Amino acid sequence: MDNIVEYMQGVGQAARAASRIMAQADTAIKNLALSEIAAALQNQSVQVLAANALDVAAAVASGLDEASIDRLMLTGKTIESMAEGLLQIAQLPDLIGAISDLNYRPSGIQVGKMRVPLGVIGIIYESRPNVTADAAGLCLKSGNAAILRGGSEALHSNQAIAACVQAGLKSAGLPETAVQVISTADRAAVGCLITMKEYVDVIVPRGGKSLIARISADAKVPVIKHLDGICHVYIDDDADLEKAIRIADNAKTHRYGVCNAMETLLVSKSVAEKVLPPLCQIYRDKGVELRGDKTACELLAGITPATTEDWRTEYLAPILSIRIVSDIDEAILHINTYSSQHTDCIVTENYSRAMRFLREVDSSSVMVNASTRFADGFEYGLGAEIGISTDKIHARGPVGLEGLTSQKYIVLGSGQIRL
Repeated sequence: MDNIVEYMQGVGQAARAASRIMAQADTAIKNLALSEIAAALQNQSVQVLAANALDVAAAVASGLDEASIDRLMLTGKTIESMAEGLLQIAQLPDLIGAISDLNYRPSGIQVGKMRVPLGVIGIIYESRPNVTADAAGLCLKSGNAAILRGGSEALHSNQAIAACVQAGLKSAGLPETAVQVISTADRAAVGCLITMKEYVDVIVPRGGKSLIARISADAKVPVIKHLDGICHVYIDDDADLEKAIRIADNAKTHRYGVCNAMETLLVSKSVAEKVLPPLCQIYRDKGVELRGDKTACELLAGITPATTEDWRTEYLAPILSIRIVSDIDEAILHINTYSSQHTDCIVTENYSRAMRFLREVDSSSVMVNASTRFADGFEYGLGAEIGISTDKIHARGPVGLEGLTSQKYIVLGSGQIRL
């Protein structure tokens, strides 16, 4: 592509024009488009999988790490999940145009708020081609236009999924430019996208820490982001130990290369001798490398001493840090010191401690007696998610439909003037 700037300007202009049509689209039309995209994915699954196979083969040949290849790979089940997610989004209430908090003022005017789209959303992501369908569906239902830029390693997969998305939009009578997937792997396209203030209203980066840090530093457009997923499980004095073992096992080993996997296990010293030996045997059997503080190393033979850097690390790999703490106060202090404010869990049967943990742990998702792997838009009933936000302004946690909208004040009068 000879002129990236010119190409991206054209994409931006088309997205802005499409966003005005999407903001006016009624619910039935948007839902029809979602169902048509889902049907296209199912009907074109062979072609999508063939495109994905090209990407996976190239990734293996280039030496891409195992976790990244896992995120890149699609299966028939993955495509069915993508289609199901789109259909779930279609079933969700349409927030656009909803009026809330309408009240009369002493002047006789009524003041309220109306839910409106953000406009044009730019999404930059790595590896996971399923994001193409998820992001398209959420942006569509929330009345936005989307510009999607996937990683070069998933270029064939993303283009194949984009063809299904645009076929669904066309079938429903909506502009195909409402969802555009950047067709070049040139990194200059990202630099253009994150600085096109006149065309793009918000950027959502999904990927590794280096990608998100770069975008956050260079963007001239507001960014919804999270940098790390340093997630904790704390096993309390009053935990049901059988439940604790099941949760701590799942939180770490269900999948390693995901942002909601546990990276640090905290255990109250009063139950450490009972729960850690059987739990760590499970980890060893599954090939998980264990790193522990001094007390954990004394209790568990053969584990590697942990450093302060381990508490700050998102491994995205079969590696786990373990720290034995004196009580819930030390657990909360550790989490609020080292957590990336993504997802943290307490395992306890003590109601008061559970409520303390919910109130005092400063993360976007805080859980009681449930695996951190549930921190996901699909599991939260959002249909899908466009990303996880650890920011505190506008959107926090899994970002679904509401996170892709804003509100404006509306005023209804009957001829009032201000005196």
